[in-house]
Amino acid sequence: MSKSHRGKGLREFLSRSRGECPVCKRNNVKLLYEQDAGEGKKVKICKICKAALKHGKKSLAPAS
Repeated sequence: MSKSHRGKGLREFLSRSRGECPVCKRNNVKLLYEQDAGEGKKVKICKICKAALKHGKKSLAPAS
């Protein structure tokens, strides 16, 4: 099974793909999943927010 969201594959990304999630505002989490933010913009979000968006528990507010 593919493990694209683990260590070796993340070395090519800036800061090992870690930063602040734009949805939950947590710091130093892996931002691995691209989500459409509207108007053709894509943002990277964390795994927990991706699951919450999928199940309708959170919404991705458009950036101002």
